Amino acid sequence: MRVFNLKVILTSAIAVSMLTGCASSMNTGNQTFDNNQNAIIGTTVGAIAGVVLGNNIGGGSKSRNKVIGGLAGAAIGGAVGYSLDKQAKEVAQSLNTDVNNNPNAQMDPNQDLIVSNTDKYVKIMFRDDMMFEVNSANPTYSASQKISKLNTVLKNYPNTLVQVVGHTDNSGKHAYNQKLSEQRASNVGNIIYSNGVPNQIFSRGCSFDKPIVANSSKENMALNRRVEVYLYPNQESVIDVCK
Repeated sequence: MRVFNLKVILTSAIAVSMLTGCASSMNTGNQTFDNNQNAIIGTTVGAIAGVVLGNNIGGGSKSRNKVIGGLAGAAIGGAVGYSLDKQAKEVAQSLNTDVNNNPNAQMDPNQDLIVSNTDKYVKIMFRDDMMFEVNSANPTYSASQKISKLNTVLKNYPNTLVQVVGHTDNSGKHAYNQKLSEQRASNVGNIIYSNGVPNQIFSRGCSFDKPIVANSSKENMALNRRVEVYLYPNQESVIDVCK
């Protein structure tokens, strides 16, 4: 039986984390991903990380270990990248829609439900108008039914981290909107949790700190009122959703 050095593995894990961060930083808010790009990014990062691991595996020649480590890392990285694309498609199908990675989609008032993904997460955006009554934090019955459909997908991804985020317009004081955004996010998270998924679920309210567009009209305000559900493959992928 081959025993791996714990110190080497931990060092390699740190290197993998740093490489992943570098790859992720290439993604900009204006970038549109095609169906294969995330898998390519994941494979590239995995291959580089695999070389790091291959260099540290005992036995055999160093060049052979590089090849083995690179191939293994590519397979692992590719699987992570592909799973995000696959997961996004499954989520979209469960909600009777398609994956839409057009960054301008969220500014379309006719788009009240948008499923998208990047190399770090899958995001589901629900407009508040389809989710809540005015000034209410309780999802409507139809909204609850729609939210519950996510559970059929999440049960297939038990390690996925779920973060629910509430956003409001700037009507009223910041403190009021902060509480409202937190309550809405929490209530949506509770619906997901109550259906028995094994995932870790977190909620957060952003008040009106992260508008999609300027709150300069009723139409724009309606665009900014939303709940977003982020699905992360790991803790390293989690972003600050209020900035």
